[in-house]
Amino acid sequence: MSQPADSRHSNFDLRALAGRAMRDAGFMPEVPPAVTREARRAAEVEPALEAGPNGVRDLRSWLWSSVDNVESRDLDQIEFGRREADDSLVVMLGIADVDAFALKGSAADEYAAHNTTSVYAGVATFPMLPDELSSDATSLLPGADRLAVVIGLSVAPDGSVRLTEIFRALVRNQAKLDYESVGAWLEGEADVPAPVAAVPGLEEQLRLQDQAAQRLRALRQRKGALNFDTVEARPVTIDGRVVDLALVSKNRARDLIESFMVAANSAVAEFLESRGALSIQRVVRVPQRWDRIVEVAAELGEKLPAQPDGRALNEFLTRRKKADTLHFPDLSLTVVKLLGAGEYAVVKPGAPPEGHFGLAAADYAHSTAPNRRYPDLVTQRLLKAAIAGAPAPYTEAELKAIVRRCTEREGAARKVERLLRKAVAARLLSERIGHVFDAIVTGASDKGTWVRLLQPPAEGRVLRGEQGMDVGDRVRVRLVSTQPERGFIDFERATA
Repeated sequence: MSQPADSRHSNFDLRALAGRAMRDAGFMPEVPPAVTREARRAAEVEPALEAGPNGVRDLRSWLWSSVDNVESRDLDQIEFGRREADDSLVVMLGIADVDAFALKGSAADEYAAHNTTSVYAGVATFPMLPDELSSDATSLLPGADRLAVVIGLSVAPDGSVRLTEIFRALVRNQAKLDYESVGAWLEGEADVPAPVAAVPGLEEQLRLQDQAAQRLRALRQRKGALNFDTVEARPVTIDGRVVDLALVSKNRARDLIESFMVAANSAVAEFLESRGALSIQRVVRVPQRWDRIVEVAAELGEKLPAQPDGRALNEFLTRRKKADTLHFPDLSLTVVKLLGAGEYAVVKPGAPPEGHFGLAAADYAHSTAPNRRYPDLVTQRLLKAAIAGAPAPYTEAELKAIVRRCTEREGAARKVERLLRKAVAARLLSERIGHVFDAIVTGASDKGTWVRLLQPPAEGRVLRGEQGMDVGDRVRVRLVSTQPERGFIDFERATA
């Protein structure tokens, strides 16, 4: 029999918790007034064309579109494609020219340098830049003339990529699309989304982009890029109240954007190298805990090489996804943790690449989200200087200080987001004390036993009756208590 909800949690303010968590982690959740004033003045400046070989081109007539989350307003990229006579597919990526409005050394830049990242806390978003910029002047919103840095990539039939050009342009997004509707359509599970049907030629344009993405993805898989599928739950709110948790699923539209971003970020790193410029790269080194990954595979009846091998690991993951879809997200999470966290590093021209093990990429910059990540904004400045043949805007010492700060702040942001995910789940479940749920055991050790509910996808600890439970077991548990302010959810084994 279910028990009444704990009244202590009925008016619990998740947004207030998010703000406190941000401050406790050393972030500035409120935009300083001086930054807001500066951003408002910058937003009033109209984008303009510039003459000359390194000027701003007018590409507003192209059939650009964006694919992002439904609620996103800080749009960093738009896409356009065309087919060449040799059957190569040229993909043009327009990246928001954030540097044109958040100048190096400005109040907005200093604020962004402090936080270094947007923090997505579920019930609240704390943007790296003030809304006047990230959701307006620098956002590639539909129907608006915006400045962009365009990256041109030629994708051959075998998926190999050649950088064709990088330049500045004035662009106009013709359609703001979302992952869910575009993904369902590309996978043949839904009709053409209304925003696509409303723009002549856009359906064919997206089909061409999808074909290019499939080429890119196939090559990445052959090189050993890892195919994960972890569980990500987002709160569903009505009038500010959390009413459910919804799973975010990978689909063809997400794969499309991911493939383009990976290709662009690799191309940018190689371009800066070719110009003799310093770069900030995202590094995920060869995993030191490969031996444990080998053990995990062996426990599932699989054999991996003794030395780290991305292709063999990806083939193992692909087989496990087909064999056991239900438990694959938990296996993915285990492998992700054993691979270790990535970090930012300053790379000198000619230096041996440290690479990104998970993406099977030798050189990999972060350049495609300058509204949301500070390394991308810094890279944009390095890129624009290289294009113009101008002196580098940063010294090596300055870049090293930036990467240390960005790596540390990224870890702090993950902790804030993780706490809020747990708090949201605990708040939602606080009204279901005594209910029984189907669950999967996700952790079992002397430190405790943990389960993830199948619906809603919330995780908590089993306090009673956990004896004999092991990772991967399907169990039924009863909700005992919640503490939203701490993100705690406690269960007991349900015997009936």
